Amino acid sequence: MALLIPRLIAPRKPNPLKSETYECGIETYGETWVQFKAQYYIFALVFLIFDIEIVFLFPWAVAFEQLPLFAVMEGVIFILILVVGLLYTWRKGVLEWV
Repeated sequence: MALLIPRLIAPRKPNPLKSETYECGIETYGETWVQFKAQYYIFALVFLIFDIEIVFLFPWAVAFEQLPLFAVMEGVIFILILVVGLLYTWRKGVLEWV
């Protein structure tokens, strides 16, 4: 609904400039296309994976003393899986910057 209603009530003023790419107004100089190494994307994905795991581990760590043994073992297994993933990415050389 939040996406449909503005489309229905928004004024329509077709203009060819609206479909062009946005530029800041400054003339470009030199090569404008910058290509990043794929290694940086992989590094960013690994960072996101291990950053999201903090979201899962924080509540577990806060309530650690009140958790039953089964929940503690589940958390330990989760951490072991993450360590295996970290070792795998390390052995593949993803964490090297050179």
